[in-house]
Amino acid sequence: MAMEAGSIVEGKVTRITNFGAFVELAEGKVGLIHISEVADVYVNDVHDFLNEGDTVQVKVVNIDGNKIALSLKQAKTKPPESDGQSFKQRRADFRRPPQRQLSASFEDKLSKFLKDSDERLTDLKRKTDSKRGGRGSRRD
Repeated sequence: MAMEAGSIVEGKVTRITNFGAFVELAEGKVGLIHISEVADVYVNDVHDFLNEGDTVQVKVVNIDGNKIALSLKQAKTKPPESDGQSFKQRRADFRRPPQRQLSASFEDKLSKFLKDSDERLTDLKRKTDSKRGGRGSRRD
């Protein structure tokens, strides 16, 4: 069977480095699983997920001459989404702030902003004046 990009093959982990793991494939060819393609979560150390001598199912990502790029995480089948939303959509919904006062007019928002701004400036002046000696102090 000829190896081509997109196919799932089986191989044996022969060596683990800081940047990934080398896998011996059929016909004596060797491919690399880059550290970013080991798992769906952040991988600090490849040894946490793979050991030398492990037999793994990997997906061939790219073949460039003698270099074969492999992926362990793309070879795994992903569970179907229960509610039809993807992870990115759920994350975006989580980060979206709750909507408040949809009926507030522009003038209401502007007056609230000016009031808050004036209060903050008053507090700031009060704090800095006390550090400078306050009003009415003279230099001798």
